[in-house]
Amino acid sequence: RRLNVRVNIELLSISNPVHKKDLAVRLTDDTDPFFLYNLVISEEDFQSLKSQQGLLVDFSAFPQKFIDLLQQCIQEQNKDIPRFLLQLVSSASVLDHTPVSLNVVETNPFKHLTHLSLKFLPGNDAEIKKFLASCLKCLKEDKMMLEEKLRKTEEDLTRQLSYTQQSLSEKSRELDKLKNEWTSYTTALTNKHTQELTNEKERALQAQAQYQQQHEQQKKELENLHQKSIQQLQNRLSELEVINKDLTERRYKGDSTVRELKAKLSGIEDECQRAKQEVLSLRRENTTLDAECHEKEKLINQLQTRVAVLEQEIKDKDQLVIRTKEVLDATQEQKAILEESTEKKQSHIEKLETTIKSLSAELLKANEIIKKLQGDLKTLMSKLKLKNTVTIQQEKLLAEKEERLQKEQRELQETGQSLRMKEQEVCKLQEQLETTIQKLEESKQLLKTNENVITWLNKQLNEIQMAKKLETSASTHGGVRTAISPHGMPDRPSFPSSGINHPISPLYAFQNFPEPAHNKHVSSQCPIQFNTQLSKTNRCSDVQTVTATSHPANKENGDNLGLESKYFKKKDDSIPLRGLSQNTLNSEYLKPYLPTKAQPLPKAAVTPASAYFPG
Repeated sequence: RRLNVRVNIELLSISNPVHKKDLAVRLTDDTDPFFLYNLVISEEDFQSLKSQQGLLVDFSAFPQKFIDLLQQCIQEQNKDIPRFLLQLVSSASVLDHTPVSLNVVETNPFKHLTHLSLKFLPGNDAEIKKFLASCLKCLKEDKMMLEEKLRKTEEDLTRQLSYTQQSLSEKSRELDKLKNEWTSYTTALTNKHTQELTNEKERALQAQAQYQQQHEQQKKELENLHQKSIQQLQNRLSELEVINKDLTERRYKGDSTVRELKAKLSGIEDECQRAKQEVLSLRRENTTLDAECHEKEKLINQLQTRVAVLEQEIKDKDQLVIRTKEVLDATQEQKAILEESTEKKQSHIEKLETTIKSLSAELLKANEIIKKLQGDLKTLMSKLKLKNTVTIQQEKLLAEKEERLQKEQRELQETGQSLRMKEQEVCKLQEQLETTIQKLEESKQLLKTNENVITWLNKQLNEIQMAKKLETSASTHGGVRTAISPHGMPDRPSFPSSGINHPISPLYAFQNFPEPAHNKHVSSQCPIQFNTQLSKTNRCSDVQTVTATSHPANKENGDNLGLESKYFKKKDDSIPLRGLSQNTLNSEYLKPYLPTKAQPLPKAAVTPASAYFPG
């Protein structure tokens, strides 16, 4: 007989009392729980098996080779003539508690080759009970897992059902609102068009009555003189009335076509609403189609382009309808012109004939235009039918991806808003950067001008000192002594009491200058302030501004020592030099040696400020 057997192969490692490995093979039948055969092969048993059956593999590689043989048997089991067979041979007639041998046989037309033969022992009651207990345990675990999955799926389905019901109710409300709005809009349009038609009819009737009365009066006056001409004119007037009737009939036909188009539009909108309802039903299937989303995005782009083309064609149709209306208005205007020309024709018959000919030609052109428009409308209707069939097929695909597109549009909007915020921040930062760069440039220019002024002043004072032959340099003020350097320049003393430990400019060496006679009893106070600022690049102190505060008498005279007003601004973070004499920088004394106006400093007078103010 033939049956399906489950083969379990386990590699057991035993470390107590001796470390060894055993290979346990078990044969079971899923349909018969009492079918159980076991085989345990140790390393010693495998050596004897290897020698008996001529095996070429070791004990470590034997389980994998045995599994490969079993897989080949599984692959060949469905064939009519399998190449590999798995034979379970028993000495007894029935497989019942007797040892059996499991043979892996390869068949060919010449011989049946047994690659492997293993002898299995039947399981006793304890082993069968243990096996059944393990099977029952596995079944219970599977049952628990299935129950848990079922509970989760029920919860998910109930949630989805509630969500879909809510969305369905919302969409139904929106649909009702849209229907109400559309009905109100259509009724308003129909009322408006009916009123316009009635007004135009009344005007045409009134005008026709008036022209008939005028024509009868003129007819009575000119009966004797121009009977023949009057008969011709009457014939022509009848022809014009026939043409007018044809035009009115064509106008009514155009109105009927417009109404038919509106009805078709309403039908298309109903189909669209039905498609939206189908969208709500297909959203449940949307969760399973997420994997196909990337493939169908290309189709969506193509369909969007087609929808845009359809919308453009609908707009073109609306424009055609507007043009037909314009043509009708033009015909009405031409009719009014014809009526005016009839009045003139009564006085000038020859002119009337020429104008009637021209009007007939224009009417023929209008008729040709109307015929062309009717042919275009027919072609457009055929195209609309074809496009409706195409759109019905495409709306099914569009409905599946509508929700996905909405989500992507929301994400795009959010990203656009975030990008706008970032752009605004970047603009603000750029403005701040520009302002800071401008301030830095201004401060650099101020530093350069201040350095040039300070060096120029130092040079002028040094020249004054040399002119006076260094006689007054020996005098002292406030207990401070000065000495002459070997090079003829006074040493620059430090001021520990004022908190300035670095040497100061040679200005301090000249404390008392000989004053002129007219200014001997007038003392001018000229404290010089040097503003130091720590730079960000080299962290050294640079001189920024030099401010001079002269005596009020000099302010009245308007003496600024030849410098601009920006060099006399007082800084809050300035450090005044203490210990200078009041007569050190007498404005009257320095006046002959300083320029009266703001002049460019000579290049030779520019020396680095760090020579006098080291950092």
